[in-house]
Amino acid sequence: MTEFVRLYEVGPRDGLQNEARIISVEHKVGLIRALVTAGLKDIEVGSFVSEKWVPQMANTDRVLAGLDYAGGVNYAVLVPNMKGFDAWRQARATLPRIPGEIAVFVAASEGFSKANLNCTVAESLERVRPVVEAALAEAATVRGYVSCVTDCPFDGPTAPEAVADVVSQLTKIAEMPISLGDTIGKGTPERVQAMLRAVKAHVPAERLAGHFHDTGGRALGNIEAALDEGLRVFDTAVGGLGGCPYAPGAPGNVATEKVMDRLAELGFETGLDRAAIGRAATIAKSMRGRT
Repeated sequence: MTEFVRLYEVGPRDGLQNEARIISVEHKVGLIRALVTAGLKDIEVGSFVSEKWVPQMANTDRVLAGLDYAGGVNYAVLVPNMKGFDAWRQARATLPRIPGEIAVFVAASEGFSKANLNCTVAESLERVRPVVEAALAEAATVRGYVSCVTDCPFDGPTAPEAVADVVSQLTKIAEMPISLGDTIGKGTPERVQAMLRAVKAHVPAERLAGHFHDTGGRALGNIEAALDEGLRVFDTAVGGLGGCPYAPGAPGNVATEKVMDRLAELGFETGLDRAAIGRAATIAKSMRGRT
């Protein structure tokens, strides 16, 4: 029997958030609709963050308003703090009363946490606690992101035990799926394996997702290592959208189409339409001015 692997599409948020050219609501909605047509059931469509710091995400409420909620697709948004949560709740009040999913974000390294969140790792965990509690009270689902799970651009290699500790602390706030991010793409299969084995002492593989950047060209190898450790969910970005601002010019998130092809070679099923994914990738690349 063929095993199923779920791809969690992050292109419309994580992929587009660092683009300098503001992309219209219509183009974002068009990309998301193309992803839905391809069969994706989990799509991160935006974030409720400061417009000053992430202007590309300023129109997330309008993107949500333009989506079709009849197809059973999970449209997720990143909500970093209570101000963002209030904005999400206000936008959601005008939409069909679906549960919705929000994502919260912490880092496994102190350097990245201080640079991106302006607080320590411990402080960031306390910051997301009220967001998680409020989301659950609204019958929303919550997903956790942990960044820098193999390397930090400030602190260097991240110890597997540090990642495991952050994951443990996050899941003490509430049980949730956790996406583990190789944020700058320096991970290797061996180090990914060591990290996952440390994390799995606290959280089972069924609740973990791999989030790999292809900066070093090792994302597919890291995915294979994660498959060997029992993971069956991976974050991908159609067309390879995205990239870490601390690795200028480097490739971004691993491309949905590349992961789909490799999984097929390995005998896994994704349930996606490859031709439709290719068309969505063409749309995505045009948003970056790439061919």
